[in-house]
Amino acid sequence: MQLLNIGFGNTVIVEKIVAVINTGSSPARKLKEVAKMEGRLVDVTEGRRTRSILVMESNHIILSSVQPDTISQRMQALQLEHNLAAHYEQQKAKS
Repeated sequence: MQLLNIGFGNTVIVEKIVAVINTGSSPARKLKEVAKMEGRLVDVTEGRRTRSILVMESNHIILSSVQPDTISQRMQALQLEHNLAAHYEQQKAKS
């Protein structure tokens, strides 16, 4: 289980993220409004501007003030770290 920082000390489980989307489109705004009406919206922006929307496996919608590109880069870094650790363990087992 890997945790991803989505801003202001808030983290989510990487494996539970379905999508990270930009807030600029009309469907993204609609997704946010529907989730709010249904009680599935989690706002972790600390009053800042919403820059990305995370769609979770549980159908919850998380609002973050971190750019989608930054979240994507953090996810890639975690994946690379995970792959390197697995490779190291594999090499250690061979010797």
